[in-house]
Formats: sequence, C-alpha cells, structure tokens
Amino acid sequence: MNAPEFEPESNKDEQVPAMPAVLATRMHQVNPVLNEVELKRIQRFGTQRTYPRGVRILEAGHSTFGLIVTLSGTIEIARYDGLGNSSHMTEHGPGEFTGEVSQLAGRPSLVNAFASTDVEALVISPENLRALVIAEAELGERIVRALILRRVGLLESEGGGLLLVSPPGNGALFHLRAFLNSNAHPYRVLDPKDDEQARALCEYYQPTDDDWPLVVCPDGAVKKNPTLAEIGRCLGMLPDLDCEKIWDVVVVGAGPAGLATAVYAGSEGLSVLALEQRAYGGQAAASARIENYLGFPTGISGGALAGRAYVQAQKFGVEIAIPAPAARMICDTYPLQVETAEGQRIKAKTVVLSCGARYRRPPLANIKQFEGKGIYYWASPIEARLCASEEIVLVGGGNSAGQAAVFLSGFAKRVHMVIRGDGLKATMSTYLIDRIKSTPNIELHTHTEVVALEGDEEGLKQVLFRNNQTGQEENCDVCRMFLFIGADPNTAWLEDCGVDVDGQGFIRTGFDVAKAQCRANFENGVYPKNMPVRASLETSVPGVFAIGDVRAGSTKRVAAGVGEGANVVSQIHAFLANLPRKV
Repeated sequence: MNAPEFEPESNKDEQVPAMPAVLATRMHQVNPVLNEVELKRIQRFGTQRTYPRGVRILEAGHSTFGLIVTLSGTIEIARYDGLGNSSHMTEHGPGEFTGEVSQLAGRPSLVNAFASTDVEALVISPENLRALVIAEAELGERIVRALILRRVGLLESEGGGLLLVSPPGNGALFHLRAFLNSNAHPYRVLDPKDDEQARALCEYYQPTDDDWPLVVCPDGAVKKNPTLAEIGRCLGMLPDLDCEKIWDVVVVGAGPAGLATAVYAGSEGLSVLALEQRAYGGQAAASARIENYLGFPTGISGGALAGRAYVQAQKFGVEIAIPAPAARMICDTYPLQVETAEGQRIKAKTVVLSCGARYRRPPLANIKQFEGKGIYYWASPIEARLCASEEIVLVGGGNSAGQAAVFLSGFAKRVHMVIRGDGLKATMSTYLIDRIKSTPNIELHTHTEVVALEGDEEGLKQVLFRNNQTGQEENCDVCRMFLFIGADPNTAWLEDCGVDVDGQGFIRTGFDVAKAQCRANFENGVYPKNMPVRASLETSVPGVFAIGDVRAGSTKRVAAGVGEGANVVSQIHAFLANLPRKV
C-alpha cells in the first residue's frame, strides 16, 4: 500500500539537516572530480547516454545503478522521502558522479536525480563498477571512499531511507531502529504529536496499538509494524535469490569470520552468497571499542570494523542477504541446499557455517516482557542515549561486558556491574580490568546475580540482586539492564543434516569429527573416493565447514574468527578441486 498524496513540505531547514561538520572539511573526498585522463580510462566500463533537461534520471526507491558519471551538463541530487518531501542536496557537474555505497551491490537509489541541463553521462552498471574499482586501484580507492562518505552524510543528516512514524517509547520502534542502525541505513523518526504529515498519515491508516510503527518506504509504500524481512525487501537489502543458481560458497552468518570468508573467496573469483539473520558484523559489531585487534593501536569500534568488511565484500561481488536466517540444511543430495526461514532453498557446492551464537537469557520468568523496554543484549549509541544520567545494571564479566561497561559509563550516572565470580581476572583482558577500576562510576558487584525483575507496560522499573555468599537481597531502582552473559551455539537448525556437534552444541571439525561418521558420509556415492583427508575446518558433512564462535574449540576472539574465515577458503578450493567434473 502507498501513502496518500500529502502536501509536500519542500526545502524546510528543520527537515533537512546540514552536511555534518566532519564531512564539510572533506568535500574534496565526498565529491571528487575526475580529470580528462581518468574519464578516458573508465569509458570502457560504461555506456554513454544523453538526458534532456528536466528528465528524472534516478527515482528514490526504484532506480538501481552503479555510477552515473557526468560528462557534460549538470545533474541535481535531491533528498526525497515517501511522503513527497524533496529538497536540494548537491549538483554533479562534468567529471563528478552520483551514488553512495549501496550502489556497489546495485541497491535502489536513496535519492532523486534530475538533469538540470541537457546532460551527457557515462552510465556504469553495478557489475562494471565493481570491476572498475578493482581494475583501477588508485581511482577505485577514491570512488569507494566517496561512496562511503556519502552514506555517512545520509546517516548523519537522516537523509533518504525510511520514515518511521510512531509515538515515542514503542518497543517495536526500538527494535526496528536498532536493526537499521546495526546495518548503517539512514532513517528518520516522526512523532504524530509533533509532525503534521505524520498525523495525516495516522488519520488515513488509523493504526491500532499493534500497528506501530508505520513505516514509509522510499518508494512511498506504507507498512504497519512490518517484519524485518519486509524492511529488508523495502530497502533492497533482501534481494530475490535465484533458487536455481549453484553458488560456489554459501556463508551462513556475516560476523567477522563469515565476512572474512566472503572477502577472501570473492576476491579469488568464487561466487559467494552470505545469509545473515539480523545485521552484518554479528555480536562483534556491538563492541564499542576493540583494542587488541592487530593493526589498530588506538582501537576500532566493532561497527566500524564490520562496516569496512561489509563494503569490502560487496566490492568483490559477494551477495549479502539481510535479514535471511537459515532454517534448515539439506545434506543428503548434492549440491547442498540451505533453506531460509521463508522457505527458499539455496544451492551450494560448499557451505561455511559461521552462524555464531544466540544471546543467552537468564532464567527470569518475565524477561521477554522487558526486551527492548529495559532489557538489552548489546550497547550501541541508541541504548547509550537512553541511559543518560541514569543508574543502570550490566550483567557479565567477559571482554564484551567490559567494553560495554566502559562505553556506557560515559552516558550513565552509575553502572552496576554484576558477576557471579569473585573477580574479573579469569574472564577479562587486563587492559579492560584496569580501565574499569579507574572509572569511578562503575561499581562491581561480585558473587551476585539478578533474581527478579519488576516493571509495567512501559518497561523495566526495578531489579532484585542476591549475594550468593551472604544470601542478602537488595532492590535496585533501574530502568535499563544489559546482559552480556555469553551465548549458546546457533546450531539447532542443523539437526536434520546430522552435523556432528559436541555436548554443548558446538560444531566439531577436522580430527574432532568421529572417523566412522566421516566414512559413512562418503559411502553414499556422491563424493569421489580420492577426496583428501578431512580438512581442519571441515565438519562431519563433506563440503560443509565451520568457523568462528560456532566451532568447537575455537578461540572466541574477533581476530581468531577472521583468521579462520581466511583459512577456510584454501580448504574450499581443495574440496572443489576434487569434485567430479559433472558436479
């Protein structure tokens, strides 16, 4: 369904924030100008076209393209939302080009583009854009940097993307904002009490309590409390997948390990599809600062690291579908098949399981009631802003908990850090322990656990602590509690396939796999008798590999996951080299 025709409110300053100051000083990078020599070098990647004055070249939410390079004339770029509001952003003259980072994957445009004059342009497809940035390394670096910075500008100015219409405090709105933020996608929130167009939209659609938020897609379609899959399709993040295509590699999970596999396999010419259930980067993307990753002496946020890897994977032609949770794997035929939650069956010569783990919930009867309304499993800037000047509770003693505690301490009045043990030494890196000790508003509660939650429809109001040494219980009046108590392996969906797992559900690989089970899988006649000895990251099912946190015996560190993600590609090549030619 599409939004009714509302009176546009074009060029209103309060609706279109100015370019962020951090980008204003980098306009030479945001809008680089290609010289005549560079334009000649890229001619072979595109098709020359002409557009008469006034023609709309790109339509927000519809047009898919790679780059449109202006050869003569001027192209105007305008912000647009699904309610009909349009405002001038910039113009591209000769040597300049349109686009932002989603064009690497051929996603729909987030802006409108018009021919201000008669225009002659070079139109480059997404496939040819990827070929261009690889073949022309120096020029490609400038182009990709510009595309990334333009997305940053859209995020900071809330330009393009979705409109979310909802009263404040809605739980579904919070989850949707968290999803969009995790995937670095721009959006804007409108409160019907404060915005005339939002009120008109609500009067037209008459949303019930279960219909919030109303979501206006860039193409004008309006959805009531949509699923994340619907949002993914609306934004082009969840493309239509060809169920007849046989991929060289299907990667299940786009955390650091999965993205590393995608980058290395894609860069070596393999066809790669990555299926991610929520957001690229996985749990690592929620880390406020990773300080022990090689090559980043001052640290890097998990989101920034994941964002770079995500763009890098797209640069090498990897198809990434979000949200696309895997629901089942079919291993008794070949090619292998991965079935998504929506019932699509994806065919693959090899499958890499980097599906990580699911956040662990403590055994509290009413915990689900407060999820998104006081209970959180990650600490992004959205959650941090909710904690401003409040006392909060953080449960957990690992590195992720330590990073979150330090990050949230910059917003919260006090962080009550709750652990069952007698200290942090056994579970946390020394540099984080020292930082926690030196942060005055972090209070560590040892030998303690949360035993009860209290609240109402609006959210969490109170947390009950128990000291397991003394038995003493204490109420803490807080509205926010963060849980970093580990995770369980995300392997239940593999039961039909018979992938060998240990007692905790982590996937066995290499020599850990039972030899008899390995032999049984080869005796079905599908695989050649001369296949090499089982690779170190291969599971009990030939052609299925496991990496990262989901693998039994893995080191639960970002760097270790990235290393396994790179290493598995050579093992994939060895497996594919030994397949019969007919496969």
